[in-house]
Amino acid sequence: MTGAAQRCVIDSPVGRLALDADAAQLLRVAWTAARPAAPAPGSLLARAAEQLAEYFAGARRDFDLPLQPAGTAFQRRVWDALRRIPYGETTSYGALAAGLGSAARAVGGACGANPIPIVIPCHRVLAGHGRLGGFSGGRGAETKRALLRREGALAGPGDLFDTQATG
Repeated sequence: MTGAAQRCVIDSPVGRLALDADAAQLLRVAWTAARPAAPAPGSLLARAAEQLAEYFAGARRDFDLPLQPAGTAFQRRVWDALRRIPYGETTSYGALAAGLGSAARAVGGACGANPIPIVIPCHRVLAGHGRLGGFSGGRGAETKRALLRREGALAGPGDLFDTQATG
């Protein structure tokens, strides 16, 4: 970590988010029940909060933030691959695993350990046969579904992922 850790808490359409950074890099995005706390003006956290607001408003497709997710070398390889999945598109755990020379379950574990969800878009990875699969943030599959719909990757109510069997 470079410099003292900083935190802000923002409201979003998928719940309240805590953003953690040091002076140079975003370290974590996590769902929280903590009260909103504005970032310091001009800080990296202010940029991150602004970019997340733009994303949720439909005005941003890609994030331009320095990231430092803490994880193993394998997890960082998976997270780098996730950042290459275009906005509004999805892939499967199996396809991602094949590209990394790994197993789908290992990729799923790395997705679940992603410390910077939304910015590192683990929500764009689906289970086999187009099933939604899990999601470790917010309200789980409901949050994943909301993020994918926001990006236009899902049609909306009545789409494939509206059944209880897919979560």
